Amino acid sequence: MSKPTVVLVHGFWGGAAHWGKVIVELARKGIKDVRAVELPLTSLADDAERTRKMVAQVGGPVLLVGHSYGGAVITQAGNQANVTGLVYIAAFAPDAGESPGALTQQHPPVAAPNLAPDSDGYLWIKADKFHESFCQDLSADEALVMAVTQKAPLASTFGDTIVDPAWKHKPSWYQVSSQDHMIAPANQQMMSARLKARKVITLDASHASLASRAKEVAALIEEALG
Repeated sequence: MSKPTVVLVHGFWGGAAHWGKVIVELARKGIKDVRAVELPLTSLADDAERTRKMVAQVGGPVLLVGHSYGGAVITQAGNQANVTGLVYIAAFAPDAGESPGALTQQHPPVAAPNLAPDSDGYLWIKADKFHESFCQDLSADEALVMAVTQKAPLASTFGDTIVDPAWKHKPSWYQVSSQDHMIAPANQQMMSARLKARKVITLDASHASLASRAKEVAALIEEALG
């Protein structure tokens, strides 16, 4: 039986390209059956539906990998029959009735004051605070590009709740970022513990571990592929 296709799901303030370094590391391991979904970040329902459509297009088995808010998306979208497992990368893993916003309020992250809504309802990371907030372990140049190209979500998306968490039905893996300024490490530890994940690793990394620690993230994905 062939190994699952890896479907990478990004989070808030970025797009599919945030997975660039992980994609390269997976390819070096010979894992080339990889796709990266581009989310609209307009609502959990919209983002989960976009992910479901990509999973359905694969046809065969799929391993879903979510970063940040992408963890909420794979939690909502991951109950499709061909999804074999879920990998959370410094990500939300809400339970039924929980939202990313409610979880965030339990342990407000360091960078919470650096978020700024605009007049259209989108929520941004202040550009001059992006490096220290999102990716303090990347270079200033990399942070500048991420800040300028950030993909802001509709702020209302933070309040969207999970219906039937896929992690209650599928095996899961979790990577905690111990220096995360966007999702409090205490929240990540709580969520990873209740998943009863097959493996939890902790990296001395920022929220952008998918970029700063791509080798370790790719190794966890490889392990989850079996």
